[in-house]
Amino acid sequence: MPDVVTLDDIMAARDRIGDQVRITPFQPSASLSQIAGGPVWLKCEYRQATGAFKLRGATNAVARVGKVAGVTTASTGNHGRALAHAARAKGIPAIICMSRLVPQNKLDAITELGAEARIIGDSQDEAFLEAIRLQRDEGFALIPPFDHSDVIAGQGTLGLEILDQIPDAATIAIPLSGGGLLAGVAAAAKALRPDIRIVGISMERGAAMAASLDVGHPIEIPELPTLADSLGGGIGLKNRLTFAMVRDLMDDLILLTEDQIADGLRHLARDGHMIEGAAAVGAGAVLSGRLRADYGPLVLILSGENIDPLRHAEIMKGTP
Repeated sequence: MPDVVTLDDIMAARDRIGDQVRITPFQPSASLSQIAGGPVWLKCEYRQATGAFKLRGATNAVARVGKVAGVTTASTGNHGRALAHAARAKGIPAIICMSRLVPQNKLDAITELGAEARIIGDSQDEAFLEAIRLQRDEGFALIPPFDHSDVIAGQGTLGLEILDQIPDAATIAIPLSGGGLLAGVAAAAKALRPDIRIVGISMERGAAMAASLDVGHPIEIPELPTLADSLGGGIGLKNRLTFAMVRDLMDDLILLTEDQIADGLRHLARDGHMIEGAAAVGAGAVLSGRLRADYGPLVLILSGENIDPLRHAEIMKGTP
């Protein structure tokens, strides 16, 4: 794989997946605009068929595989579901390796798409070893969730779409975990608009990319419970792409407390957006006063909706 993903890669991905992913809607937020001191737009990416932005990268990566026995990955949910969807569309098998800790509703969502949810061990690391074995021994294409050029290029199509819809966007606020979304969106947006600001937002509890940026290289840190659970997990000690791209393309990084993430969830729910904690970090940053629209229109990416409804209801009631 190349060391960077270019605008040409992203534009090719858009042509490749354009008839398989949705152009998701934008909505203005009057309440957040008032708080932020300028226009705030919500990019409702959770309206993808699988409920998250991951469908873009998975679809592009699957479209690029040659003759293989199938595709595989290790996942805790959104990427596995997206890969299962893309594999079904192409008519090839998918085996999603998951640990025993993954909730049943996420397993069901994957099997309903015709993929096998293979339960391996008690950790994501153990599950990933099975995905590697399937690649080595059975001829499956291994498509990791973020550190893969075709996955990043697919996520980058969201950056093109944002600038198509809001040409004068001044800042894009992006949930940050392994960095595939931020790397792709930033590569697209900054290639077209070098002056645009890219702000990554994550949680204080267990943000591996933030910790790695602090020391200048990928490191492992403990994964801690958080409302933004989709932003958990490591970035890989042998990270080839996303660490460097995030380091070079991101202008600012905001880390939120759990209370600030919950505030974002509640605020967006009042406007009809039932989303997961990772998708609410942009709103949480605005509400905390740490993210403003001082430079011009601010875009918040609402990245996914795959939250347990009972847990969402608890948060709405103020349950920690």
